[in-house]
Amino acid sequence: MNGVLLMYPPGKMYQRGEDRAQCNVEESVSVEMRACNDLGYAAAILREKGYDVLLRDYQTEKKDAEYVKNEILAFRPKMIVISVTYGTVVKDLEYARGILSFYECLIVLKGAAFFDPEPKILHELDLEGIRCMIGGEMSFIIGPLADCLLRGEGNLAQIPGISWYENGELKKTDFCTFHENVDELPFPARDLMNNTLYKRPDTGEPMATIQISYGCPSGCIYCLTPMLSGRKVRFRSIENIFSEIEECYYKYHIRHFFFKADTFTIDRERAIGLCDRIIHSPLCGKISFTVNSRTDTLSPQLCAKLKKAGCFMVAVGFESGSDETLRRIGKHADTEKSREAMRMLREAGLPVYGFFMVGFPWETEADIRNTFDFALRLRPDYVEIHTAMPYYGTGLYTECEKLNTIEGSSFGFDYIAPNTKGTAYVDLARIERLKKQFLLRFHSDPAFLRRIAVQCASEPSKLGHYLYYGVRLLKNIVRNHSGKGRESR
Repeated sequence: MNGVLLMYPPGKMYQRGEDRAQCNVEESVSVEMRACNDLGYAAAILREKGYDVLLRDYQTEKKDAEYVKNEILAFRPKMIVISVTYGTVVKDLEYARGILSFYECLIVLKGAAFFDPEPKILHELDLEGIRCMIGGEMSFIIGPLADCLLRGEGNLAQIPGISWYENGELKKTDFCTFHENVDELPFPARDLMNNTLYKRPDTGEPMATIQISYGCPSGCIYCLTPMLSGRKVRFRSIENIFSEIEECYYKYHIRHFFFKADTFTIDRERAIGLCDRIIHSPLCGKISFTVNSRTDTLSPQLCAKLKKAGCFMVAVGFESGSDETLRRIGKHADTEKSREAMRMLREAGLPVYGFFMVGFPWETEADIRNTFDFALRLRPDYVEIHTAMPYYGTGLYTECEKLNTIEGSSFGFDYIAPNTKGTAYVDLARIERLKKQFLLRFHSDPAFLRRIAVQCASEPSKLGHYLYYGVRLLKNIVRNHSGKGRESR
């Protein structure tokens, strides 16, 4: 049997299945690890093709190298697929070479770092021993790739979205082809996942990720999505989505969900349609879910439907308190839209997780302080602050090059500690201090503390989870995030 091991290797917890965000979970304020759907889809597809599959999220299970070695030697896979991020790829490659030191197999890497890669960028990485890199959407690539590498069917040049080295020369295929009929995909192989690892942040109950759509028409200059998944949104049908919800509920006893989309509310009518499907089903009142949104895609009707269908939180990318910055990053919204979005969500009784970003190359300290003051005035229920990370190939990378703010490799960095020296006017260490001051101020605000106290009084089970995030926040405030090359050293 041709066995395939699909894995997140040991190390820091990153959202490896989120090619757009690649969030550093441990150094965030209150982000929880989401289900490894990228591996789950791949496992389901490979199993349909008759492969023996082992799926492992070693990073979230906190397994050590010896444990992984023993599993590899026991399973003896012909191919190992490792999901990587920009922030972890250097360490991941070290780990891959470690595997090859005791076991001979084909190693394939999957991640946004390998989307239509330029040789000058890949030269920063030691890819010796790596058979192939998947940079496109793995769900549509892994089947033919496995057939080619393990069964000798077809050839690599016919498979879109991949690259490899041949006689020292980088070869790559078409990265502009996106699969249209996304309903054809099987549901992720949740029977191979440890579903208890992926939790609703405030209650600790298991939470499944449901992919709603692929692609985004927006043009935010810091975002990888338009490059990785295209600007055309490819929607799953409402019935197909609901069938997966039913499978999770009845087969795996999962009641909480993250409806994953680059922007869940990008098509209001479809979002309302899914809410109505839940509302008029036996699952209404039995499940809950969280979604993400832009500030300009909400409406009072949609907010009311979300609440009625069981939405327990909406994550909103407010990004900045400066209309000029919002314009320059291509957000196509302004601060008034942010205030309007907050009003609608508040009126519907929906808690808000606000995301903000500072450190764009043109920003002054006054701009950064303005964003923090704006966040305090908006008063979302929870908050996350990212520092602008110029991923290669994005418009932000170009802007940072123009203002000479990029410093260091493209790899080993993330939204917590990017590969920049800061902005053209504020160094990275100063940005870090300003972020810490804001986070302390936000989380020590009496109104915030009262809100948390009320929640814990009504649902005592939440107390332990809030204490956990409080301790994590304090550790991260003490930690120095501004050191360069954390993952590559």
